[in-house]
Amino acid sequence: MKPVVIMVVASFATWLVATAFIQPQTSIEVLFGMLGPLAAVSATWVLAEWIYRHRPAEMTSLMLAAFLLKAIFFAGYVVIMLRIAGFRPIPFVGSFTGYFIGLYVIEALYLKRMFSNLGSR
Repeated sequence: MKPVVIMVVASFATWLVATAFIQPQTSIEVLFGMLGPLAAVSATWVLAEWIYRHRPAEMTSLMLAAFLLKAIFFAGYVVIMLRIAGFRPIPFVGSFTGYFIGLYVIEALYLKRMFSNLGSR
């Protein structure tokens, strides 16, 4: 659970810093660009941690299923934010892309650490 807390704190901290330099409307678009990737990475991490503790042999199946569900989620999320919420593409997509890449790098590093401990079990 600690990685989720770290990702949430880091995400909101960077968003708060960004709000000092951007307009209020852009701040909201950046916030929602962050929330989608943060929700997906947090949910995946919680499930991955649980599977690792209880049924580590099923980790690959979980990650594949999560990948497919996240692909559908992200497609719908971006369409909703751009078409229905009416966010401007540049701030929203820029924020979404930055947080997506950053959070998935952090998750990958935590997964690497988790898998390196698998051999020592």
